[in-house]
Amino acid sequence: MASVLLSRRTFTMILMVLLLLNLKEVLLEDQVENNLKVKSLSRVKRGWVWNQFFVLEEYTEQKPLYIGKLHSDMDIGDGSTRYTLSGEGAGNTFTLDDSTGDIHAIKRLDREVKAQYVLRAQALNRETGRPLEPESEFIVKIQDINDNEPKFLDGPYRATIPEMSPVGTFVIQVTAVDADDPSYGSSARLAYSIIEGQPYFSVDAKTGEVHVSLPDMDREVREQYQLVIQAKDMEGQLGGLAGTATVNITLSDINDNPPKFTQQLYKMSVLESSPVGSVVGQIQAKDRDVGINAEMKYSIIGGDGQDFFDISTDVSNLYAIITVKKKLDFETKHSYTLKVEGSNTHFDSRFKTKDPLSDVTTVHVSVEDVDEAPEFDSQFYYVEVPEDAEIGTVFKTVSARDPDTANNTIRYSIERKSDPEKCFYMDVSNGSLMTALPLDREKASWHNLTVLAMEMNNPSKIGSVFVAIRVLDVNDNPPSLMQYYGTFVCENAKAGQLIQTVTAVDPDEPTGGQHFHYSLAPEAANNPNFTLRDNQDNSAWLLTRRGGWSVQTQSVYYLPILVSDGDQPAQSSTSTLTVRVCSCDSDGEVLSCDAEAYTMPANLSQAALIAILACAFVLIVMIILTLSLRSQSKKPYFTKEEEHLHENIVRYDDEGGGEEDTEAFDIYALWSPRVEPLANYHKLRQDMLPEDKSLSRHVPQHCVTEVGEDSSNIHSYVEAKLYKADSDTCAPPYDSLQTYAYEGEGSIAGSLSSLQSQTSHTDHEYDYLNEWGPRFLKLAEMYGVSNNHSPMW
Repeated sequence: MASVLLSRRTFTMILMVLLLLNLKEVLLEDQVENNLKVKSLSRVKRGWVWNQFFVLEEYTEQKPLYIGKLHSDMDIGDGSTRYTLSGEGAGNTFTLDDSTGDIHAIKRLDREVKAQYVLRAQALNRETGRPLEPESEFIVKIQDINDNEPKFLDGPYRATIPEMSPVGTFVIQVTAVDADDPSYGSSARLAYSIIEGQPYFSVDAKTGEVHVSLPDMDREVREQYQLVIQAKDMEGQLGGLAGTATVNITLSDINDNPPKFTQQLYKMSVLESSPVGSVVGQIQAKDRDVGINAEMKYSIIGGDGQDFFDISTDVSNLYAIITVKKKLDFETKHSYTLKVEGSNTHFDSRFKTKDPLSDVTTVHVSVEDVDEAPEFDSQFYYVEVPEDAEIGTVFKTVSARDPDTANNTIRYSIERKSDPEKCFYMDVSNGSLMTALPLDREKASWHNLTVLAMEMNNPSKIGSVFVAIRVLDVNDNPPSLMQYYGTFVCENAKAGQLIQTVTAVDPDEPTGGQHFHYSLAPEAANNPNFTLRDNQDNSAWLLTRRGGWSVQTQSVYYLPILVSDGDQPAQSSTSTLTVRVCSCDSDGEVLSCDAEAYTMPANLSQAALIAILACAFVLIVMIILTLSLRSQSKKPYFTKEEEHLHENIVRYDDEGGGEEDTEAFDIYALWSPRVEPLANYHKLRQDMLPEDKSLSRHVPQHCVTEVGEDSSNIHSYVEAKLYKADSDTCAPPYDSLQTYAYEGEGSIAGSLSSLQSQTSHTDHEYDYLNEWGPRFLKLAEMYGVSNNHSPMW
């Protein structure tokens, strides 16, 4: 470290100039700082100048490291000058003796962390604190030493090169960095070398580029290589620091190996019944290469099975799949030989090989015999049969055989699903196909049969064939008018006027097309009113033969029209055409076709018609209201006390069960009329008590003789009690009082109860009982209603 100090004479002259220029400021102590600013703005020459200080990094001693000394020309050595230090590291990294101006470093310095420090120094008057000079700036630079080894920041490295690469092929470039100062000495000058990986690869000492140094490196022999590359500073000289990096090099595959079949002869077998496309087997030519260089294509290049077998490559492009190309027959040929070639699909023009990239093998395929179904001599049959063919007519004979060596007997049949109406029959032994029912082309013009052939010795072996039968047309249907024709003729129509155009249809389809002939039926051939003209184009015109039509004279005419076809044998039919006479306007629009319309008053206006319709509507509404009120008045009204008067409620929603029905009545009382305990009767009847213990004592004794002894006289007993009840109009029916207060609610029959009825039996009409169905038939017979009405259907 050095400090350049100015001469005392120069300093004295400068000081005198400053004292003269700033005399007032020196006398005024409180304006010293402003005077200093003025002096700093004035470009005066300093009394001291600082150069750079230099210090070596990595100082390791315990005592502070002396860096340099600050000194001002204004310091006369009497201790009145005080030095200050500020800036980067002042106080914590660098210290200053304020009396002597000595600068020391109190921390270990590292150039790689910070290469220089910018500091500011100033000389002050110790007593007044006034600056003696303006603040000065200087730099402390850290000098580098070789304390950092080279480092590979991107390591470890990976590289890939093709196998068989020539010598000198570029592989990768590695780069190391040294944190030392490259501008100072050789601390950052590096040299590269290979520690591990020779003799396969080499590295350039200056650039770090790695190249191939050994030819014909084969991936199939060795695929991975690992290099250890060293970078050493001091240009690789002794004592330099070094760093290493790993480089992993992979050899990529090229197509340098031909495929090889593992066998020279492959044996396979296949059933003769295997369908076309069936897989026979698979083979593979193995290749030491990988990826696309190992992909294969296979082909059959020879052998007697080229026409019967095919070969393809699977989805991985590695295996050969042999399939059936053509139908096989054990009885024709038992075995086949295939010559198969396997070759690579990818070639690299950069690398040439002496060996061809293909291999050849032989495949022997054996055909195994199976019991086959019978085969027809044709795959499809087409037959034409006229629709008037007689039953039993043989129109086709099919033939099938057993393809096996045994040649078993064949039996024929028709699959029932293909002939559901059983229109055809087949001879089981000779395959003759014949009609079993009359054919009708108009119902079914085509019949599609499936004929079956079955082996006698093995019924599970069934062959089938499709037989298409076309039914040929025969003229067996008469033509008829296309539709029902109903037309009209105006009263003002003249003779020769067209009334209607008629056309006909025929379900038959003659070869030459339809040709219809039209005429009036023989009975109407001399019709004086109309004539029919045949247009010779399968249509006819109906024309008038006169004028002066009148709807009052005759309103409807019926014309029989005869239609015949032109085929053989000729067919014909007669249809009726209806012609109404109508009143029309001048444009021919129909006004009326009814004769009664002429009898209506001519002066009947539209308002009158509306009034008539309104009156009719009011009348209908009144009738509906009247019927509704009458239906509601028929329902009886019951008081609250009468609603509680009940003993049983008998439901008539079903027919009674006869003597087995014991829910509504106690049948035991009927079988024992003489035994009627009064106590039990009081329990059953709590609403009123009878005046007599029993009604049976009022019944004539001759009516009940031997009732208890013979149960068959129960009918006589019931008749006697009924007679007594009917003859006494004042006595209520105490034996069985039934209340029907709620019976018939919601039913179309209404209430069946006679209670609250104000009319006698003679006032009732019971004809409506016939309308209630079979459940009320017995009730209708009891009331003497006769069912003499004839049915509507």
